Amino acid sequence: MNTCNAFVLPFSEPIPPTSAGPLSGLTVGVKDNFDIEGTITGAGNPEYGADQSAAAAHAAVVETLLANGASLVGKTQMDELAYSLMGLNARYGVPINPAAPDRVPGGSSSGSASATADHLVDIGLGTDTGGSVRLPASFCGLFGWRPTHGLIAPRGMVPLAESYDVAGFFTRDLALMSRLVSVFADSASTTPAMSFWAPQDIWALAVPETAALLRGALPDLAYRRAPILPDGGADACLAAFRIHQGYEIWRHFGPWITARQPDFGPGIKERFAMASRITAAEFKAAQAYRDGLRARLTELLPEGTILVYPTAPGPAPLLDTPQSELEPYRNRALSLTSLAGHAGLPQLSVPVAHEEGAPIGLSLVGPPGSDDLLAKAAPLFISQ
Repeated sequence: MNTCNAFVLPFSEPIPPTSAGPLSGLTVGVKDNFDIEGTITGAGNPEYGADQSAAAAHAAVVETLLANGASLVGKTQMDELAYSLMGLNARYGVPINPAAPDRVPGGSSSGSASATADHLVDIGLGTDTGGSVRLPASFCGLFGWRPTHGLIAPRGMVPLAESYDVAGFFTRDLALMSRLVSVFADSASTTPAMSFWAPQDIWALAVPETAALLRGALPDLAYRRAPILPDGGADACLAAFRIHQGYEIWRHFGPWITARQPDFGPGIKERFAMASRITAAEFKAAQAYRDGLRARLTELLPEGTILVYPTAPGPAPLLDTPQSELEPYRNRALSLTSLAGHAGLPQLSVPVAHEEGAPIGLSLVGPPGSDDLLAKAAPLFISQ
């Protein structure tokens, strides 16, 4: 399989910060679905990039990074139009997973994860709709933060499914991730008492070997184990996610795809075809499920509650895994990631163990706005 560098557009000179701040001296790789003034935003697809003009301004999140002292090293590779989770781009190649070079890096924020893990940048900026920061973080042995939905303004970010899209970040260490959280999220004056919930129905979505390794890495805390999903379990949660997300995706990209007929790679083409067939009635039913789940989680997750469960079903799949096997893995991964996506919850993936020589991550998930709390809780889960 063709592997490639993490960057689609490395800059000859870094774009300097606009002022000093807590990120001074740090470098950022920017996923190629964020606008950087004067550059084309290609979103991982050559036809899409060819149809774009150079951006007139930086994306909002990029402006914030620059205003806090960071500099931009370049634009990073990604899956086509962000509609994948494995990091396999048939048009541009596959960024290397530095933590496990024989395995996929994860996507769609593949290049930002690869560049961070390979010490090419200090911070990787990505997006997360269905797990596109969380999964690469687990696969590449990184800290990965999916913020509360709506916390970071989406201006200048190519949307995929607006009800789920967020900007997100990769770092190699918790101290820097905590600094990023403090830049974008309010820090509570007092820290609420924490309680931990490891829902057995969510843990069951990981393969048994992975679940066992992660359970063995858990600190000795009191965990609630009861299931969290409503009737229908993970199957209903995943089905509603795929329909709700797919309907929004086609609503955004459908007219362009119909007119342009881009030459999508394997998996991407089939996903867009599926999205094109979702009916308004199906979307309405998925929306009702989502609303019910959000209401349920609002009741079940009072302040200070932190969900703890595997970030991914297992370690990153091998590069030569056939597409027929990747799709079931992808669906299992989406079953894990859709809970936070549906409810707009913040999620922090922490690298805690290795399986078959590859990293596996553990996730902390809290109520909306608890981003700072997750960063404060994370040291409890890092192996000493």
